[in-house]
Amino acid sequence: MLATLTITTLILAAPLGAVARPEPVQVTICRVFGTACFDALKVSWCESRWHTWARNGQYLGLFQMGSRERSLFGHGLDAEAQTRAAYRYFVASGRDWSPWTCQP
Repeated sequence: MLATLTITTLILAAPLGAVARPEPVQVTICRVFGTACFDALKVSWCESRWHTWARNGQYLGLFQMGSRERSLFGHGLDAEAQTRAAYRYFVASGRDWSPWTCQP
């Protein structure tokens, strides 16, 4: 009940026409990767400098996933989609960073 009241209060207190700002890329990465947060931040910084639009040939996004990996694990244009796809790849790889050129 308290959470509902707090959320309702926040919504009602927001100015009309206000747009919620997306969370910083680093926050998204840490939220998705959890205990692997710091390693994920190191890898993604090295791979893309935290730019979702980063590109190196066929490799795209925050974690520079190739076309095969994007077809298997997904991708997207925003930090949330790219981070979730990288996390799926990370888990499928045995929770290690061997598929990435950049290492933590």
